[in-house]
Amino acid sequence: MAESKIKPSDATDPGWRRRGTLILIATAVLTVLLIGHRLIPNVRGFGSLVDTGAPFLGLGVPLLALIALLRRSRNALVAVVVPAVAWVLLFGTAWLPSGDGGPARLRVASQNLRAGNPDPAGTVAAIAAAGVDLIGLQELDEAARRTVSGTLRERYPYQVSVSTVGLWSRFPIRDEVGVDTGLAWTRALRAVVAAPDGDVVVYVVHLGSARAGDTDTRDRTVAALAAQLRQDDAGRLIVLGDLNTATTDRVIEPLTELLRDAQADAGQGPGFTWPAALPMIRPDHVLYRGLTASSADVVRTPASDHRAVTAGFR
Repeated sequence: MAESKIKPSDATDPGWRRRGTLILIATAVLTVLLIGHRLIPNVRGFGSLVDTGAPFLGLGVPLLALIALLRRSRNALVAVVVPAVAWVLLFGTAWLPSGDGGPARLRVASQNLRAGNPDPAGTVAAIAAAGVDLIGLQELDEAARRTVSGTLRERYPYQVSVSTVGLWSRFPIRDEVGVDTGLAWTRALRAVVAAPDGDVVVYVVHLGSARAGDTDTRDRTVAALAAQLRQDDAGRLIVLGDLNTATTDRVIEPLTELLRDAQADAGQGPGFTWPAALPMIRPDHVLYRGLTASSADVVRTPASDHRAVTAGFR
């Protein structure tokens, strides 16, 4: 009689045990990265880069769960629950309904128009169609400014601009002034808008660019804007702009310590805006104080590489 071959069980097979251990280690590393990503030193912007990509660490959860299932490792499958819970607590709550959904007394929008935009009229027309009262624009060159002014003149008769940023409003604007954020040229303005329920100070801002390994300019402009806001005693204040930093990035904290984030308070989901075709991050923001955010959203607009952000306030 031929001798039968006995296959070792998963519990006693060293190879299976080793693979289960590797999954457990990967799960532990993923959990530590999710919880402690802001503890990574921000050397040459590396910590900032990890912060920005932190929400996507959650993609590791279903991957590890699938591997655990294929390897039939019960312990590893149970362990994957830990980073899953960590991700939900850190980032998953953004999908919960927020804001009171009540009628807004003031609706605002911000759009990086894109330098060389081939159809600025189409871009701003899509924003105006969202029914906003104020539109803040960045990367606004002279040709685009003329086109935008012509497109918005009827509904938004009041406008101010400084260098490559501008503000269009349904309500009167006064006391406009450029704001120094430490760049070689002015890319921010401050204006007072006579809104229906009283004056609101509005900043339109385009902070310095950030690239992998080079975030010094962006970081310096964040600090400069925060310093300006600390000195501003306006009770009702809104910042519209491309801040070139994500909400999850530690570098934005000097601003979010002073102001609230409309998307976090009244939006649903992460509100990614860039790149427009398939947004992966949110450099565009509406920050505020002295108001109540009732809604926040993202609007896809033609011809720009950013989507627009909107918010409603009471």
